[in-house]
Amino acid sequence: MRRIGIRFRERNFIWHFDPGPWDVKVGDYVVAKSPEGIAVGVVVEGPITVAEESCLQDGSAEEAQQRGAPLPTIERPATDEDIRKYRSHREREQKAKEYCLERIAAHNLPMKLVDVELLFDESKIIFYFTADGRVDFRELLKDLVKHLRMRIELRQIGVRNHAAMVGGIGMCGRPLCCSQFLKKFHPVSLKMAKDQNLSLNPLKISGTCGRLMCCLHYEHIVYTVLKEGLPKVGRKIDTPEGKGKVIRQNVLERSVTVELEGGKQIEIRYPPLDENYCRQALAKVQSYGSEQDEGATGLDQDVVNFSETEEEEKE
Repeated sequence: MRRIGIRFRERNFIWHFDPGPWDVKVGDYVVAKSPEGIAVGVVVEGPITVAEESCLQDGSAEEAQQRGAPLPTIERPATDEDIRKYRSHREREQKAKEYCLERIAAHNLPMKLVDVELLFDESKIIFYFTADGRVDFRELLKDLVKHLRMRIELRQIGVRNHAAMVGGIGMCGRPLCCSQFLKKFHPVSLKMAKDQNLSLNPLKISGTCGRLMCCLHYEHIVYTVLKEGLPKVGRKIDTPEGKGKVIRQNVLERSVTVELEGGKQIEIRYPPLDENYCRQALAKVQSYGSEQDEGATGLDQDVVNFSETEEEEKE
């Protein structure tokens, strides 16, 4: 089965689709179903051939395994008219954003406009914003409806969603995971940082959004599997050179550092895990993503979702 990656908006998630009978390549425009409905997107990955069982719907691995749902198929390659409409929408979004910023300043509202999205079918236009709390923007909503003459939706998002939409570079030097390939935000806890022997300094384990880095979660799964069979730090074990206490773990190398009774330190390596075992273990611990760990941060969800149409304003 073939698979392609599509990005519906600049600096946004990559969604995977089956190209169906069409021969599309990177850079081509296609029409497919986005989270908000039918939209035009740009092919940024593939096409590549992958195993049938791996062609599962986007989302967390455990959800895909439970559903067993295949990848959705694109509607069709975009026509010249579709591309023209797509580019026209980008221009209209920019103008709508400028007007909205003007009205936010005029009403002195404590909110930050992040992005504007006009749906492909022009059924509504969405304004994404962040704010510290609830905002009374009834007058702003009326101004937008009167100016744009269409259904308006004001959607408040959290700081993690904000980072995903805006994009940026993480402390690792790579683009933010949330703006590249993550499809949802999982809870992240300090316990995950401890298990990976990372510094608990908030400045070193927090992302640009100010929350714990998302990579702590999906890398924690690998550490959980590779730790199998390794003695814990502080445990006393027997070695070829005598008894000693484990003072360090190198999970990726599957080795531990042991301090012998005489003060000498030695490194003991453990054999690599069986490949089949790793697969079974990964399938088991992937359920972590759907569980709320103690001390974990909650998922960012829409706090407020207001909409109003021209007809409602008249009433």
